Amino acid sequence: MLRFLVPAMLILMSACKLDRSTIRVSGQSDFPPPPVATIVPDTLQDFGEIRIDNYFWLKDRSNPDVMAYLKAENAYCDTVMSHTKELQEILYTEMRGRIKEDDQSVPVLNNGYYYYNRTEKDKQYPLYCRKKDLSGPEEVIFDVNRMAEGSQAYLFAGYGISTDNQLAAYLFNTTGSFAEFTLKFRNLKTGEDLSYEITKVQDFAWANDSKTLFYVVANETLRPYRVYRHQLNTKVPDKLIYEEKDELFNVSVDKSKNKAFIYIGSGSFTTTEYRYLPAGDPMGEFKVFRPRCQDVEYFIQHHTDKVYIKYKNLQNLNSKIYEAPVTGFADSLLWKEVIPHDPAVKIQDMDVFEKYMTLYVRKNGLDAITVVDLANGEKQSIDFPEPVYVVYPMNTPEFTAVKCRYNYSSLNRPNTVYDFDMTSGTSEKLKEQEIPGGFNAGDYTVERLWAPAADGEKVPMALVYKKDLVKNGKNPALLYGYGSYGYNTDADFRSSVFSLVDRGFIFAIAQVRGGSEMGEQWYEDGKLMKKKNTFNDFIACAEMLIAQKYTSPSKLGINGGSAGGLLVGAVANMRPDLFQAVVADVPFVDVINTMQDESLPLTTQEYEQWGNPAEEEAFRYILSYSPYDNVTAKAYPNILATTGWNDSQVMYHEPAKWVAKLRALKTDNNIVLLKTNLESGHGGATGRFDYLKDVAFRYAFLIDRLGVE
Repeated sequence: MLRFLVPAMLILMSACKLDRSTIRVSGQSDFPPPPVATIVPDTLQDFGEIRIDNYFWLKDRSNPDVMAYLKAENAYCDTVMSHTKELQEILYTEMRGRIKEDDQSVPVLNNGYYYYNRTEKDKQYPLYCRKKDLSGPEEVIFDVNRMAEGSQAYLFAGYGISTDNQLAAYLFNTTGSFAEFTLKFRNLKTGEDLSYEITKVQDFAWANDSKTLFYVVANETLRPYRVYRHQLNTKVPDKLIYEEKDELFNVSVDKSKNKAFIYIGSGSFTTTEYRYLPAGDPMGEFKVFRPRCQDVEYFIQHHTDKVYIKYKNLQNLNSKIYEAPVTGFADSLLWKEVIPHDPAVKIQDMDVFEKYMTLYVRKNGLDAITVVDLANGEKQSIDFPEPVYVVYPMNTPEFTAVKCRYNYSSLNRPNTVYDFDMTSGTSEKLKEQEIPGGFNAGDYTVERLWAPAADGEKVPMALVYKKDLVKNGKNPALLYGYGSYGYNTDADFRSSVFSLVDRGFIFAIAQVRGGSEMGEQWYEDGKLMKKKNTFNDFIACAEMLIAQKYTSPSKLGINGGSAGGLLVGAVANMRPDLFQAVVADVPFVDVINTMQDESLPLTTQEYEQWGNPAEEEAFRYILSYSPYDNVTAKAYPNILATTGWNDSQVMYHEPAKWVAKLRALKTDNNIVLLKTNLESGHGGATGRFDYLKDVAFRYAFLIDRLGVE
């Protein structure tokens, strides 16, 4: 017997058309009844707390009833959204129309070749190319469109070129999952792949002999934990070089900018450790740079006779920079502080060149770039004009470069690539994102607001809207948030969002605690036993938009994905009265059950983010906000939850269970939908146009549920 019920009325799907001449927003009763997941109670007990999970069975991928249920939910979703088909097509056409389909990235010089990627009209995927000189013939290394033929999903995860420029190693999968890939090798003279492949790979780095490659594989929970050495075109078995046994730590491999060393990085969310090996001696033994110490994170870059260390501990949360002699770095007394810790300025990243060091920093929630002359210590900064903007470093692989490349954008300024001449202190504009049909930044207003949180903190929020907008409380709005892992939710240019903004929407980004927009303390104050600050900050941002008459609860939609799905799921429980619609993309909503299951990907590593529910205090705190566990009998906003069958970060069953429980308990007439991509994973559709169809679907849901004509 199927573990769900499909009402007979679902056969009337195509007949359900609504009259859009009225502004009345339809409700659940205007459509056929949704699928009903069968209740199969599972009793869970921890620390004297008894929980009944009626939908635990949805976790079983091998159960054919699960797939049947997801397909029934997709059919119901199509039924409810059928009257928006024309709108979805219009939105898709608009968003695709803002993409320059025939485009090319700015070439990057690396080891004698200029590398770039380009896209062609009507093609879903890019081509990766190179030239020996910019006026010479093009060599297509990878045409991902051809490689993806016959696959429902195709994720090309990057490539690396051997030192002799003759071979390319690359990663891909056909599941759309971000967790593990197949490693293959391509002969760049013939364009043919070598006859073998290596599976479950997550990272790799070439040695300088162009014959040896170090790669990282994942264990059964998809944790990157082992590094192997592979020798091409030999029958020598791959040798295990390093295994990380601590379940909290992930492993990576990399190569120094000066191409002299291979690094094995081992890190948790709070602690790091590096091993190094001369890249010219791939058969040698890796040595530990500095043994791991709890709550100490460091990152290294070798220079010629020095090594630079980005260093963070509990007393220096925003990081400082040291230099040490290559031959004496083991003695911390020889470390020299070159950039001191600043509690107001977070050092996000560093890049070390032959003559200069670039620091990508964050102050008062905004990006900045500082360039340090390594000869004399003099500093210069790059200034930016907007009140809210985003700057991020782009790839500048040459150690001897005197120009560093960066990308600049804001909510109403398209992405623009610059080279900063570190010798002259001037920036050169190389390429501005072209919006076909034109785009006038002056048609829009960008604002930065500071919402007062419940504990007195000021939470930054970035907004964009049409210049003629009247603040009368009647405008539709979309508030976006994330707030986890210290990731910044930046106010960068998003061409698709103008399909909402041009329809009168306000688009707002809440930079809540749990991210590190305001420095590392901002991150620390939004995780573990302070996680609820993330939710309260988001609520404060929504309340400010309403209080200042940008919008009203009946016109406010919210969106978050993955850990951002946890955010919108939690606030939907806490303050459902504030929102009319929720779009939760691949949402992490079954927090307590997932964090108790060590067989699932990411679980054990994330104890340092959420807490270990094997400890009673952490268990009770997580349980108090976990969206699935806190659904109760009350009115909820309209909700769209999306997921992917191959998602390895947030398993499909989390949003499926959440939707089933919401439907069973909610007391309103609002719509709750579940849409599952049965071919892909955490990122949704892999093609650039297919992805826009997903965005158009979500936007159509918002426009429809907010009653926007």
